[in-house]
Amino acid sequence: MDFSYTPEQDAFRATLRAWLEKTSRETLGRGGDAMGASTASLLDVRDDAQWNKMREYHRKLYEAGYAALHWPVEWGGSGAGVIEQSIYQDEVLRLGLPLYGCNQLALDRIGPTIALMGTEEQRKRFLPKMLTGEEIWCQGYSEPNAGSDLAGLQTRAVLEGDNFVVNGQKVWTSLAHRADWQVLLVRTDPSAPKHKGISYLLVDMHSPGITVRPLVQITGESGFNEVFYDNVRVPKENLVGELNQGWQVSIATLMYERVSGGTRHPIERTISELVELAKSIDFQGVPAREHPYVRQRLAQFVSESRCLRLSRYRSLSAQLRGRVPGPESSFGKLFATELNLRVAMFADELLGAYGALEGGMAAVERGKWAHRTLAARGLTIAAGSSEIQHNIIGERVLKLPKG
Repeated sequence: MDFSYTPEQDAFRATLRAWLEKTSRETLGRGGDAMGASTASLLDVRDDAQWNKMREYHRKLYEAGYAALHWPVEWGGSGAGVIEQSIYQDEVLRLGLPLYGCNQLALDRIGPTIALMGTEEQRKRFLPKMLTGEEIWCQGYSEPNAGSDLAGLQTRAVLEGDNFVVNGQKVWTSLAHRADWQVLLVRTDPSAPKHKGISYLLVDMHSPGITVRPLVQITGESGFNEVFYDNVRVPKENLVGELNQGWQVSIATLMYERVSGGTRHPIERTISELVELAKSIDFQGVPAREHPYVRQRLAQFVSESRCLRLSRYRSLSAQLRGRVPGPESSFGKLFATELNLRVAMFADELLGAYGALEGGMAAVERGKWAHRTLAARGLTIAAGSSEIQHNIIGERVLKLPKG
């Protein structure tokens, strides 16, 4: 396998790198570091000034043609090749920036789903404003009693004339407090088996009857929300796919999400920062970088991160052959989030009692490692827990019998 790049691809990387470094510094301040301890926190902002910076950065991404390199030209994207997309991902993650500006959910999963399974009218209405960031999107999937078992959802939608009337609740809804629109899974046939009778709606978040309440995480951030629906009316032309066949549409969204989940975390950057940390602290009475145990663990993390990159290349190769995301995408999501958790826990081990400090003069590197430890476990749950990913891989990839 040849991992070298053509002169044209090297030139693309150089131009992109210079643009990202300059633009992120001008709009966000010092790239990803200035915005928080993790890439995820870039999307969790409730401060209006911070959010406006993110929208400005998104607008510049769009104007430069980088907002949706992976979208075909007919959808309004740049129609870039898979190699260019891979280079873009590498450079964005190197800086710890979000892949798709302030509209991550729209560009990496919702837009492609609408383009693949929506009507022509839906494509024309929604895709352009996703790209520009004029309309921010969120995803209404999980419920208090339907998280990992998503098909157990109970939010109801009843068709009355030209509208669905929605009642129920969603939880863990990222960006609901900023969103203009939402993709919403609802039960439209309660008598059908639980994977049947589900429909996929596009909902205006400014509709009467919608209430959004923040959920504060252990990190102190509140990017997640509860969303309540009280007789919310949704035009029936906002149904994606067939009535009662929304499970198939939702699976397409989840597959796109899990492809992104294996690539959007800057794990190589995090490991590089861990190596630098080991150069500046002691461990068991000697410089950490000289301790054989520490050196062995760091080498293992670097090796695993390289394996993750090769796995991503394999996924990109499949896309070059025209394949859509499938259950194999669970590999990347599972491996990336579990590796990130191990890295965070090892940083805690290195720092000892200081690893628990997020603030104050004694906090190491402004407490970013403590923040990462608190956030890491959640990433193994979001977008389908590690246990769910194991089941998908076992049943749908390895064809093992169900337990």
